[in-house]
Amino acid sequence: MKSLWNAAEAAKLKGDLLRLRVYTSQLLGREADLVLHGGGNTSVKISERNLFGEEEELLYVKGSGWDLATIQREGFAPVRMKVLLQMARLNQLSDGDMVKHQRAAMADPYAPTPSVEAILHAIIPFRFVDHTHADAVVTISNTPDGDRMIEEIYGDEVLLVPYVMPGFILSRKVFELTEKLDWKKLKGIILLHHGVFTFHHEAKESYEQMIALVNKAEQYLRKKGATIVIRKLRSQPDLLKLSRLRKAVSMNMGNAALAVLNDSGAAISFSALENVSSITSRGPITPDHIIRTKRTAMVVGDDPEKSVTRFATDYEKYFSRHTNGILTMLDPAPRWAVLKGQGVVAFGKNLTDVKIVADITGHTMKAIQQAEKLGGWQALSQKNLFEMEYWELEQAKLKKSSSPKIFQGKVALVTGAASGIGKACALALAKEGAVVAALDINPEVKKMSEESGMVGIVCDVTQEKMLTKAVEQTIRQFGGLDLLVSNAGIFSPSAAIGELDDKTWEKSLSLNLNSHRQLIKVCLPYLEYGINPSIVIIGSKNVPAPGPGAAAYSVAKAGLTQLARVAALELGKKGIRVNVVHPNAVFDTGVWTDQVLRNRAAQYGITVEEYKSNNVLQTEVTSKDVAVVVVQLLSDRFSKTTGAQIPVDGGNDRVI
Repeated sequence: MKSLWNAAEAAKLKGDLLRLRVYTSQLLGREADLVLHGGGNTSVKISERNLFGEEEELLYVKGSGWDLATIQREGFAPVRMKVLLQMARLNQLSDGDMVKHQRAAMADPYAPTPSVEAILHAIIPFRFVDHTHADAVVTISNTPDGDRMIEEIYGDEVLLVPYVMPGFILSRKVFELTEKLDWKKLKGIILLHHGVFTFHHEAKESYEQMIALVNKAEQYLRKKGATIVIRKLRSQPDLLKLSRLRKAVSMNMGNAALAVLNDSGAAISFSALENVSSITSRGPITPDHIIRTKRTAMVVGDDPEKSVTRFATDYEKYFSRHTNGILTMLDPAPRWAVLKGQGVVAFGKNLTDVKIVADITGHTMKAIQQAEKLGGWQALSQKNLFEMEYWELEQAKLKKSSSPKIFQGKVALVTGAASGIGKACALALAKEGAVVAALDINPEVKKMSEESGMVGIVCDVTQEKMLTKAVEQTIRQFGGLDLLVSNAGIFSPSAAIGELDDKTWEKSLSLNLNSHRQLIKVCLPYLEYGINPSIVIIGSKNVPAPGPGAAAYSVAKAGLTQLARVAALELGKKGIRVNVVHPNAVFDTGVWTDQVLRNRAAQYGITVEEYKSNNVLQTEVTSKDVAVVVVQLLSDRFSKTTGAQIPVDGGNDRVI
């Protein structure tokens, strides 16, 4: 690990202590081996004049909810040092009361809630304080002889503190250990199983002391041969098993969950270890991660449903052994699993959660293997881990969670998603919390934003191999499939039956009918393990009310509707709903080119403008209007409806 300090950048911040604090905090946050997802905290002590012109010392400490990699000035909470130091002298204080009194001591009531380690930062008599959960240091301490090895590495230059729960207890412990300590002799504090503190009156020195201490741990690991060997293994994942696993986890979690498979070389090598069941059952790399990953991973057997049931039963026993009788058990579902020889899977309620779990487990796999080469992976006791998992402050964070969106954790696939109705449906589903695989033959579909929960896949749905590959990519990426919008289609050029050429006829049948059957067939094995699975097929007003010159289109759409009716009958016993939406005159789609509009208007002997509002409500129907209906049909609000055909046409007199 190297120092990222840039003298030129730092020179611009000279004299502004808080900006320097932001700068070095971000440097720490860039190193994933130091800081993972909100972990770690930093502070700076600054003297400022208050409203009354009095000089008071404030601790600007990282606020809750901020990440060191992206933190800004407003991410630091200013807390009065006098109050923090008085709190440190108390013999006991609940963490809930500690948080309350820290907030009461803030110089800015609108700033974020101060870190739970604010008191500890205040105790350390240096201007800048840095704290990380450095992987290398924590890895070494997670071994049977970890404390001795830490002493061997650092000697007297660090204060070694046995594991203590974060919060007031930890602050009080450090206060007691350092009351008569000569701080000038120390370069840092190491908290076993937790992390590292460094400090100095200068920002650069505090930051670079952190890098130096972590470097020593990394060098020690290399010296002891604790390096990871990644075997060149390849695996073809069992996607149906992955879908079954995701559904079983979702049922135990109490909501739909995503399941992201990591089948990198490192993950497959780890999953193929002979003792993988043993080493993944001993606990997380640091207790700070337990709220994200649970205490252990789940190793999946031949029957994923039984594996999840067994994990849930073991979790319930773990809870019963340690509860005080007042606590409410969290859901018993795993947050990561090992598929032997295939990789590891991360579970989460949304993409953000699942990516965090995946990242943490990546570091955990590395740490476990390194610790095994140092004498064995040995995490904290179950009691310590339980206390952290059910810590009152962690529980408070969970209670603040906002209400989930209606499709949170669900996986949707939409065809013809680059424009028009398909694009509107994809955007609407993503807005309501679903992750969406957006398929289209148009390369523009690749611009679908993954940040919005969508992934664009170029696919010609009339080509079976391409379609199968696209569906399999969806399962690999998200773990399953719940919602299907079968939308891809074309409006064939107008032609009377006697003038209709075979090519136009076959092209319409191929895309407007045959591709939909193939799509349902390919998706069906995964939909069977979906969470409240539902299909919506985009039909047409031309089914109940065809017009002259549109035989190729109307016949294909009629066949598609009949296919949907049969699918509703066949798939109902599998719990899969199938409904049809019949739009008409949706003019913001690729189907309605200027030429098509002119031709259709001419068929009825009216102008294009009259044609656009030629419905009972005399209103224009948009792609978004259709998407609203599609989303409702896919949702649990219509959980008792299948085989329905819903017009979205502004009221067509011929249909009515």
